[in-house]
Amino acid sequence: MRVQFFVFCAMTSLSGLALAESVETTVRPESRPNAYAVTAEQTAKLTSKIRPNARPNVTKKERAVTPEAILAATSNAGFKRWISAFRGRALSAGISPAAFDQSFRDVVYLPKVIERDRNQSEFTKTIWDYLDSAASDRRIANGKAALETHRAKLDAIEAKYGVEKEVVVAVWGLESAYGEFRGDTPIVSALATLSYDGRRGRFFESQLIAALKILQSGDTTPKNMTGSWAGAMGHTQFIPTSYLDHAVDFTGDGRRDIWANDPSDALASTAAYLSKFGWQTGQPWGVEVTLPNGFNYDLANRKIKRAPADWAGLGVLDVDGKPVPDHGVGAILLPAGARGAVFMVFDNFKVIERYNVADAYVIGIGHLSDRIRGAEPIKAEWPREDRALTYKERQKMQRLLTGAGFNTKGVDGKIGPNSIAAIKGFQRSVGMIPDGYASLKLLERLE
Repeated sequence: MRVQFFVFCAMTSLSGLALAESVETTVRPESRPNAYAVTAEQTAKLTSKIRPNARPNVTKKERAVTPEAILAATSNAGFKRWISAFRGRALSAGISPAAFDQSFRDVVYLPKVIERDRNQSEFTKTIWDYLDSAASDRRIANGKAALETHRAKLDAIEAKYGVEKEVVVAVWGLESAYGEFRGDTPIVSALATLSYDGRRGRFFESQLIAALKILQSGDTTPKNMTGSWAGAMGHTQFIPTSYLDHAVDFTGDGRRDIWANDPSDALASTAAYLSKFGWQTGQPWGVEVTLPNGFNYDLANRKIKRAPADWAGLGVLDVDGKPVPDHGVGAILLPAGARGAVFMVFDNFKVIERYNVADAYVIGIGHLSDRIRGAEPIKAEWPREDRALTYKERQKMQRLLTGAGFNTKGVDGKIGPNSIAAIKGFQRSVGMIPDGYASLKLLERLE
Protein backbone atom coordinates (compact mmCIF):
# COMPACT_ATOMS: atom_id res chain seq x y z
CA MET A 1 0.00 0.00 0.00
CA ARG A 2 2.45 1.98 -0.88
CA VAL A 3 -0.56 2.58 0.49
CA GLN A 4 -2.55 5.39 1.88
CA PHE A 5 -1.49 2.10 1.33
CA PHE A 6 0.16 3.23 -0.44
CA VAL A 7 0.41 6.46 0.14
CA PHE A 8 2.94 7.66 1.50
CA CYS A 9 4.97 10.69 0.97
CA ALA A 10 4.12 13.85 -0.82
CA MET A 11 3.77 13.22 -4.49
CA THR A 12 5.41 15.58 -6.82
CA SER A 13 5.12 14.35 -10.37
CA LEU A 14 4.94 11.09 -12.25
CA SER A 15 8.11 9.61 -10.92
CA GLY A 16 9.78 7.33 -13.40
CA LEU A 17 8.38 3.84 -13.55
CA ALA A 18 11.68 2.03 -13.89
CA LEU A 19 10.16 -1.28 -14.82
CA ALA A 20 13.17 -2.66 -16.62
CA GLU A 21 11.82 -5.38 -18.87
CA SER A 22 14.98 -7.43 -18.59
CA VAL A 23 14.42 -8.07 -14.89
CA GLU A 24 10.83 -6.90 -14.49
CA THR A 25 11.82 -4.68 -11.61
CA THR A 26 9.34 -3.48 -9.05
CA VAL A 27 7.68 -0.12 -8.90
CA ARG A 28 9.57 1.26 -5.94
CA PRO A 29 8.41 4.42 -4.22
CA GLU A 30 11.14 6.35 -5.96
CA SER A 31 10.12 4.94 -9.33
CA ARG A 32 6.38 4.78 -9.27
CA PRO A 33 4.26 7.50 -10.78
CA ASN A 34 3.42 10.25 -8.35
CA ALA A 35 5.12 7.99 -5.97
CA TYR A 36 3.84 9.33 -2.73
CA ALA A 37 0.16 9.96 -2.69
CA VAL A 38 -1.23 13.10 -1.17
CA THR A 39 -2.07 11.57 2.17
CA ALA A 40 1.13 12.16 4.10
CA GLU A 41 -0.73 14.33 6.59
CA GLN A 42 -3.46 11.74 6.91
CA THR A 43 -1.13 8.81 7.40
CA ALA A 44 0.73 10.68 10.11
CA LYS A 45 -2.42 10.41 12.22
CA LEU A 46 -2.66 6.65 11.98
CA THR A 47 0.25 5.57 14.16
CA SER A 48 -1.66 4.59 17.30
CA LYS A 49 -4.79 2.72 16.22
CA ILE A 50 -3.98 -0.93 15.62
CA ARG A 51 -2.96 -3.80 17.89
CA PRO A 52 -3.03 -2.21 21.36
CA ASN A 53 -2.02 -5.51 22.97
CA ALA A 54 1.70 -5.72 22.39
CA ARG A 55 3.58 -8.96 22.63
CA PRO A 56 7.22 -7.95 22.29
CA ASN A 57 8.76 -11.35 23.03
CA VAL A 58 12.05 -9.82 24.14
CA THR A 59 14.77 -12.20 25.34
CA LYS A 60 17.14 -11.55 28.25
CA LYS A 61 19.97 -11.03 25.82
CA GLU A 62 17.94 -8.48 23.92
CA ARG A 63 17.09 -6.64 27.16
CA ALA A 64 20.79 -6.10 27.65
CA VAL A 65 20.87 -3.68 24.71
CA THR A 66 21.16 -0.19 26.19
CA PRO A 67 20.71 3.30 24.78
CA GLU A 68 24.39 3.93 25.52
CA ALA A 69 25.42 0.90 23.48
CA ILE A 70 23.26 2.02 20.58
CA LEU A 71 24.79 5.50 20.56
CA ALA A 72 28.31 4.18 20.96
CA ALA A 73 27.87 2.09 17.80
CA THR A 74 26.69 5.10 15.79
CA SER A 75 29.44 7.22 14.24
CA ASN A 76 27.34 10.20 13.06
CA ALA A 77 27.36 12.63 16.00
CA GLY A 78 24.25 14.50 14.89
CA PHE A 79 22.44 11.24 14.33
CA LYS A 80 23.43 10.15 17.85
CA ARG A 81 21.90 13.26 19.33
CA TRP A 82 18.76 12.76 17.29
CA ILE A 83 18.39 9.13 18.42
CA SER A 84 18.78 10.19 22.06
CA ALA A 85 16.05 12.82 21.68
CA PHE A 86 13.81 10.59 19.59
CA ARG A 87 13.94 7.81 22.17
CA GLY A 88 12.00 10.00 24.58
CA ARG A 89 9.39 10.83 21.94
CA ALA A 90 9.02 7.18 21.02
CA LEU A 91 8.54 6.14 24.64
CA SER A 92 5.93 8.88 25.04
CA ALA A 93 4.15 7.40 22.01
CA GLY A 94 3.85 4.02 23.73
CA ILE A 95 7.06 2.24 22.73
CA SER A 96 8.62 0.34 25.62
CA PRO A 97 12.28 0.99 26.47
CA ALA A 98 13.16 -2.63 25.74
CA ALA A 99 11.38 -2.61 22.38
CA PHE A 100 13.03 0.66 21.36
CA ASP A 101 16.51 -0.45 22.34
CA GLN A 102 16.18 -3.78 20.59
CA SER A 103 14.80 -2.15 17.44
CA PHE A 104 17.65 0.38 17.38
CA ARG A 105 20.34 -2.13 18.26
CA ASP A 106 21.79 -2.24 14.75
CA VAL A 107 20.50 1.07 13.41
CA VAL A 108 22.96 3.04 11.31
CA TYR A 109 22.80 6.25 9.35
CA LEU A 110 22.29 5.44 5.65
CA PRO A 111 23.75 8.17 3.41
CA LYS A 112 22.44 6.44 0.29
CA VAL A 113 18.88 6.83 1.54
CA ILE A 114 19.32 10.60 1.75
CA GLU A 115 20.93 10.58 -1.66
CA ARG A 116 17.93 8.75 -3.07
CA ASP A 117 15.49 11.08 -1.33
CA ARG A 118 17.16 14.22 -2.62
CA ASN A 119 17.90 13.02 -6.11
CA GLN A 120 14.74 11.27 -7.21
CA SER A 121 14.81 11.37 -10.97
CA GLU A 122 11.99 13.32 -12.52
CA PHE A 123 9.38 11.26 -14.24
CA THR A 124 9.73 11.77 -17.97
CA LYS A 125 7.84 8.75 -19.23
CA THR A 126 4.64 9.20 -21.14
CA ILE A 127 1.63 7.18 -20.11
CA TRP A 128 2.05 4.86 -23.08
CA ASP A 129 5.66 4.14 -22.13
CA TYR A 130 4.52 3.49 -18.58
CA LEU A 131 1.78 1.11 -19.70
CA ASP A 132 4.14 -0.66 -22.10
CA SER A 133 6.07 -1.77 -19.02
CA ALA A 134 3.26 -2.00 -16.49
CA ALA A 135 1.23 -4.30 -18.73
CA SER A 136 4.03 -5.87 -20.76
CA ASP A 137 3.65 -9.35 -22.21
CA ARG A 138 6.05 -10.67 -19.60
CA ARG A 139 4.27 -9.03 -16.69
CA ILE A 140 0.93 -10.34 -17.94
CA ALA A 141 2.28 -13.86 -18.35
CA ASN A 142 3.89 -13.79 -14.91
CA GLY A 143 0.66 -12.47 -13.45
CA LYS A 144 -1.35 -15.32 -14.94
CA ALA A 145 1.19 -17.79 -13.62
CA ALA A 146 1.10 -16.23 -10.14
CA LEU A 147 -2.68 -16.36 -10.16
CA GLU A 148 -2.69 -20.05 -11.01
CA THR A 149 -0.03 -20.85 -8.43
CA HIS A 150 -1.95 -19.10 -5.67
CA ARG A 151 -5.47 -19.54 -6.99
CA ALA A 152 -6.86 -21.25 -3.89
CA LYS A 153 -5.76 -18.52 -1.50
CA LEU A 154 -6.70 -15.77 -3.97
CA ASP A 155 -10.17 -17.28 -4.37
CA ALA A 156 -10.52 -17.28 -0.59
CA ILE A 157 -9.32 -13.68 -0.35
CA GLU A 158 -11.76 -12.62 -3.07
CA ALA A 159 -14.62 -14.39 -1.31
CA LYS A 160 -13.82 -12.68 1.99
CA TYR A 161 -13.14 -9.14 0.82
CA GLY A 162 -15.00 -8.89 -2.48
CA VAL A 163 -11.97 -7.65 -4.43
CA GLU A 164 -11.33 -9.57 -7.64
CA LYS A 165 -8.22 -11.69 -7.49
CA GLU A 166 -6.89 -10.26 -10.75
CA VAL A 167 -6.85 -6.78 -9.20
CA VAL A 168 -4.96 -8.03 -6.15
CA VAL A 169 -2.47 -9.82 -8.39
CA ALA A 170 -2.03 -6.69 -10.51
CA VAL A 171 -1.11 -4.63 -7.43
CA TRP A 172 1.31 -7.38 -6.45
CA GLY A 173 2.79 -7.32 -9.94
CA LEU A 174 3.42 -3.59 -10.06
CA GLU A 175 4.58 -3.24 -6.47
CA SER A 176 7.09 -6.08 -6.25
CA ALA A 177 7.02 -8.04 -9.53
CA TYR A 178 4.96 -10.75 -7.79
CA GLY A 179 7.22 -10.81 -4.76
CA GLU A 180 10.54 -10.97 -6.56
CA PHE A 181 11.69 -7.47 -5.57
CA ARG A 182 10.47 -6.61 -2.08
CA GLY A 183 13.45 -4.47 -1.07
CA ASP A 184 16.31 -5.27 1.29
CA THR A 185 16.86 -1.93 3.04
CA PRO A 186 16.57 -2.12 6.86
CA ILE A 187 13.38 -0.17 7.50
CA VAL A 188 14.24 1.20 10.94
CA SER A 189 17.60 2.52 9.75
CA ALA A 190 16.04 4.02 6.63
CA LEU A 191 13.21 5.75 8.48
CA ALA A 192 15.53 6.94 11.24
CA THR A 193 17.85 8.41 8.63
CA LEU A 194 14.99 10.16 6.84
CA SER A 195 13.50 11.39 10.12
CA TYR A 196 16.82 12.92 11.13
CA ASP A 197 18.12 14.23 7.83
CA GLY A 198 15.30 14.09 5.29
CA ARG A 199 13.03 16.66 3.68
CA ARG A 200 9.93 15.44 5.48
CA GLY A 201 11.21 14.62 8.93
CA ARG A 202 7.87 14.88 10.70
CA PHE A 203 6.21 12.49 8.28
CA PHE A 204 9.00 9.94 8.41
CA GLU A 205 9.15 10.10 12.19
CA SER A 206 5.46 9.16 12.28
CA GLN A 207 6.30 6.21 10.03
CA LEU A 208 9.21 5.25 12.27
CA ILE A 209 7.04 5.22 15.38
CA ALA A 210 4.54 3.07 13.49
CA ALA A 211 7.38 0.70 12.51
CA LEU A 212 8.40 0.43 16.16
CA LYS A 213 4.83 -0.41 17.10
CA ILE A 214 4.86 -3.19 14.52
CA LEU A 215 8.06 -4.59 16.02
CA GLN A 216 6.73 -4.22 19.55
CA SER A 217 3.62 -6.19 18.58
CA GLY A 218 5.78 -9.13 17.53
CA ASP A 219 4.57 -9.31 13.93
CA THR A 220 8.18 -9.36 12.72
CA THR A 221 11.73 -8.64 13.84
CA PRO A 222 14.11 -5.76 13.04
CA LYS A 223 16.17 -8.13 10.91
CA ASN A 224 13.18 -9.20 8.86
CA MET A 225 11.68 -5.73 8.56
CA THR A 226 13.17 -4.76 5.23
CA GLY A 227 11.81 -2.96 2.21
CA SER A 228 12.37 0.09 0.07
CA TRP A 229 14.66 2.98 0.95
CA ALA A 230 11.61 5.09 1.84
CA GLY A 231 9.89 2.61 4.14
CA ALA A 232 7.55 0.57 1.92
CA MET A 233 7.45 -3.08 2.92
CA GLY A 234 6.43 -6.51 1.78
CA HIS A 235 4.90 -8.04 -1.32
CA THR A 236 2.52 -5.15 -1.88
CA GLN A 237 4.66 -2.43 -0.32
CA PHE A 238 2.80 -1.13 2.71
CA ILE A 239 4.18 1.79 4.66
CA PRO A 240 4.11 1.34 8.44
CA THR A 241 1.04 3.49 9.20
CA SER A 242 -0.93 1.76 6.47
CA TYR A 243 0.21 -1.59 7.85
CA LEU A 244 -1.05 -0.69 11.31
CA ASP A 245 -4.43 0.31 9.99
CA HIS A 246 -5.02 -2.24 7.25
CA ALA A 247 -2.77 -5.31 7.40
CA VAL A 248 -4.51 -8.59 8.26
CA ASP A 249 -3.53 -12.01 9.54
CA PHE A 250 -5.07 -14.14 6.82
CA THR A 251 -3.15 -17.31 7.68
CA GLY A 252 -4.30 -17.25 11.30
CA ASP A 253 -0.83 -17.71 12.78
CA GLY A 254 -1.14 -14.66 15.02
CA ARG A 255 1.11 -12.43 12.90
CA ARG A 256 0.39 -10.10 10.01
CA ASP A 257 3.44 -11.20 8.05
CA ILE A 258 3.65 -9.26 4.79
CA TRP A 259 7.39 -10.00 4.53
CA ALA A 260 7.20 -13.81 4.37
CA ASN A 261 7.77 -15.79 1.20
CA ASP A 262 4.16 -16.91 1.58
CA PRO A 263 2.28 -13.85 0.21
CA SER A 264 -1.07 -14.73 1.84
CA ASP A 265 -1.10 -11.99 4.47
CA ALA A 266 0.18 -9.36 2.06
CA LEU A 267 -2.36 -10.16 -0.66
CA ALA A 268 -5.21 -10.32 1.83
CA SER A 269 -4.08 -7.01 3.32
CA THR A 270 -4.26 -5.40 -0.12
CA ALA A 271 -7.76 -6.72 -0.65
CA ALA A 272 -8.79 -5.59 2.84
CA TYR A 273 -7.43 -2.12 2.11
CA LEU A 274 -9.27 -1.75 -1.17
CA SER A 275 -12.43 -3.16 0.36
CA LYS A 276 -12.33 -0.69 3.22
CA PHE A 277 -12.18 2.23 0.82
CA GLY A 278 -15.26 1.17 -1.08
CA TRP A 279 -14.34 -1.42 -3.70
CA GLN A 280 -17.46 -2.53 -5.58
CA THR A 281 -17.35 -6.17 -6.61
CA GLY A 282 -17.98 -6.60 -10.32
CA GLN A 283 -17.49 -2.96 -11.24
CA PRO A 284 -14.60 -2.29 -13.64
CA TRP A 285 -12.08 0.40 -12.90
CA GLY A 286 -12.85 1.78 -16.34
CA VAL A 287 -13.81 0.93 -19.90
CA GLU A 288 -12.11 2.13 -23.07
CA VAL A 289 -14.52 4.26 -25.08
CA THR A 290 -14.68 6.36 -28.24
CA LEU A 291 -15.87 9.94 -28.52
CA PRO A 292 -18.10 11.33 -31.26
CA ASN A 293 -17.09 14.14 -33.59
CA GLY A 294 -17.86 17.45 -31.96
CA PHE A 295 -17.65 16.08 -28.43
CA ASN A 296 -17.72 18.78 -25.77
CA TYR A 297 -14.35 18.32 -24.09
CA ASP A 298 -15.49 20.31 -21.08
CA LEU A 299 -17.39 17.13 -20.17
CA ALA A 300 -14.09 15.26 -19.87
CA ASN A 301 -13.82 16.06 -16.20
CA ARG A 302 -13.56 13.65 -13.28
CA LYS A 303 -16.14 15.71 -11.42
CA ILE A 304 -18.73 15.21 -14.15
CA LYS A 305 -20.30 11.77 -13.73
CA ARG A 306 -23.17 10.33 -15.72
CA ALA A 307 -24.78 6.96 -16.26
CA PRO A 308 -23.39 5.02 -19.24
CA ALA A 309 -26.77 5.32 -20.98
CA ASP A 310 -26.56 9.10 -20.70
CA TRP A 311 -23.05 9.07 -22.12
CA ALA A 312 -24.28 6.85 -24.94
CA GLY A 313 -26.92 9.45 -25.69
CA LEU A 314 -24.07 11.89 -26.30
CA GLY A 315 -22.33 9.42 -28.61
CA VAL A 316 -19.81 8.02 -26.10
CA LEU A 317 -19.66 4.28 -26.87
CA ASP A 318 -17.32 1.40 -26.17
CA VAL A 319 -14.68 0.40 -28.71
CA ASP A 320 -17.13 -1.96 -30.38
CA GLY A 321 -19.61 0.86 -30.94
CA LYS A 322 -22.01 -0.26 -28.22
CA PRO A 323 -23.26 1.50 -25.09
CA VAL A 324 -21.17 0.76 -22.03
CA PRO A 325 -23.04 -1.54 -19.61
CA ASP A 326 -24.52 0.06 -16.51
CA HIS A 327 -21.67 -0.12 -14.02
CA GLY A 328 -22.86 2.99 -12.20
CA VAL A 329 -22.02 6.59 -12.97
CA GLY A 330 -18.77 7.21 -14.78
CA ALA A 331 -16.55 10.09 -15.84
CA ILE A 332 -14.57 10.59 -19.04
CA LEU A 333 -10.78 10.52 -18.74
CA LEU A 334 -8.31 11.49 -21.48
CA PRO A 335 -4.88 10.65 -20.03
CA ALA A 336 -3.08 11.65 -23.24
CA GLY A 337 -5.49 14.20 -24.62
CA ALA A 338 -7.79 13.88 -27.60
CA ARG A 339 -5.25 11.90 -29.62
CA GLY A 340 -4.88 9.04 -27.16
CA ALA A 341 -7.06 6.39 -25.56
CA VAL A 342 -10.20 7.53 -23.78
CA PHE A 343 -11.72 5.81 -20.74
CA MET A 344 -15.01 5.92 -18.90
CA VAL A 345 -13.89 5.48 -15.30
CA PHE A 346 -16.02 4.37 -12.38
CA ASP A 347 -15.86 4.54 -8.60
CA ASN A 348 -13.34 1.69 -8.38
CA PHE A 349 -10.87 3.95 -10.21
CA LYS A 350 -10.99 6.23 -7.19
CA VAL A 351 -10.46 3.28 -4.84
CA ILE A 352 -7.24 2.31 -6.63
CA GLU A 353 -6.16 5.93 -6.26
CA ARG A 354 -5.93 5.27 -2.53
CA TYR A 355 -2.76 3.38 -3.43
CA ASN A 356 -1.45 6.10 -5.69
CA VAL A 357 -3.33 9.02 -7.21
CA ALA A 358 -1.41 9.10 -10.51
CA ASP A 359 -3.67 8.31 -13.45
CA ALA A 360 -0.86 6.29 -15.02
CA TYR A 361 -0.58 4.06 -11.96
CA VAL A 362 -4.33 3.51 -11.66
CA ILE A 363 -4.70 2.71 -15.35
CA GLY A 364 -1.65 0.46 -15.07
CA ILE A 365 -3.22 -1.54 -12.24
CA GLY A 366 -6.60 -1.64 -13.96
CA HIS A 367 -5.33 -2.60 -17.38
CA LEU A 368 -2.90 -5.21 -16.03
CA SER A 369 -5.74 -6.81 -14.07
CA ASP A 370 -7.89 -6.83 -17.21
CA ARG A 371 -5.12 -8.48 -19.23
CA ILE A 372 -4.50 -11.10 -16.56
CA ARG A 373 -8.22 -11.85 -16.77
CA GLY A 374 -7.85 -12.31 -20.55
CA ALA A 375 -9.02 -8.97 -21.94
CA GLU A 376 -7.65 -7.43 -25.12
CA PRO A 377 -5.00 -4.68 -25.22
CA ILE A 378 -6.00 -1.05 -25.36
CA LYS A 379 -7.21 -0.48 -28.91
CA ALA A 380 -6.62 3.23 -29.44
CA GLU A 381 -3.31 4.52 -30.70
CA TRP A 382 -1.22 6.79 -28.54
CA PRO A 383 0.55 9.95 -29.78
CA ARG A 384 3.89 8.19 -29.58
CA GLU A 385 5.69 10.96 -31.39
CA ASP A 386 5.15 13.14 -28.32
CA ARG A 387 7.37 13.17 -25.29
CA ALA A 388 6.65 14.10 -21.72
CA LEU A 389 7.40 17.64 -20.64
CA THR A 390 10.15 18.18 -18.11
CA TYR A 391 9.48 19.92 -14.82
CA LYS A 392 11.03 23.14 -16.09
CA GLU A 393 8.99 22.94 -19.28
CA ARG A 394 5.79 22.56 -17.28
CA GLN A 395 6.74 25.59 -15.23
CA LYS A 396 7.46 27.52 -18.42
CA MET A 397 4.08 26.53 -19.82
CA GLN A 398 2.37 27.80 -16.69
CA ARG A 399 4.18 31.12 -16.89
CA LEU A 400 3.35 31.52 -20.56
CA LEU A 401 -0.29 30.63 -20.03
CA THR A 402 -0.62 33.13 -17.20
CA GLY A 403 1.14 35.77 -19.27
CA ALA A 404 -1.29 35.13 -22.11
CA GLY A 405 -4.25 35.79 -19.84
CA PHE A 406 -5.01 32.20 -18.81
CA ASN A 407 -4.06 32.17 -15.14
CA THR A 408 -2.75 28.85 -13.83
CA LYS A 409 -2.83 30.28 -10.28
CA GLY A 410 0.72 29.30 -9.57
CA VAL A 411 3.91 28.04 -11.21
CA ASP A 412 4.66 24.73 -9.55
CA GLY A 413 5.29 22.42 -12.50
CA LYS A 414 2.22 20.36 -11.64
CA ILE A 415 -0.56 20.12 -14.20
CA GLY A 416 -3.57 20.19 -11.92
CA PRO A 417 -7.15 21.43 -12.38
CA ASN A 418 -6.16 25.10 -12.57
CA SER A 419 -3.54 24.48 -15.23
CA ILE A 420 -5.87 22.21 -17.19
CA ALA A 421 -8.54 24.92 -17.18
CA ALA A 422 -5.99 27.46 -18.38
CA ILE A 423 -4.80 25.11 -21.11
CA LYS A 424 -8.35 24.57 -22.33
CA GLY A 425 -8.93 28.31 -22.42
CA PHE A 426 -5.83 28.90 -24.48
CA GLN A 427 -6.61 25.97 -26.79
CA ARG A 428 -10.03 27.41 -27.54
CA SER A 429 -8.57 30.83 -28.22
CA VAL A 430 -6.28 29.49 -30.93
CA GLY A 431 -8.62 26.91 -32.45
CA MET A 432 -7.02 23.80 -30.92
CA ILE A 433 -9.06 20.90 -29.50
CA PRO A 434 -9.67 21.98 -25.89
CA ASP A 435 -8.65 18.70 -24.27
CA GLY A 436 -6.50 20.26 -21.54
CA TYR A 437 -3.49 18.13 -22.43
CA ALA A 438 -0.07 19.64 -21.64
CA SER A 439 1.83 18.61 -24.75
CA LEU A 440 5.10 19.75 -26.29
CA LYS A 441 3.09 21.00 -29.26
CA LEU A 442 1.08 23.23 -26.94
CA LEU A 443 4.24 24.61 -25.34
CA GLU A 444 5.67 25.38 -28.76
CA ARG A 445 2.44 27.16 -29.70
CA LEU A 446 2.66 29.27 -26.55
CA GLU A 447 6.23 30.20 -27.36
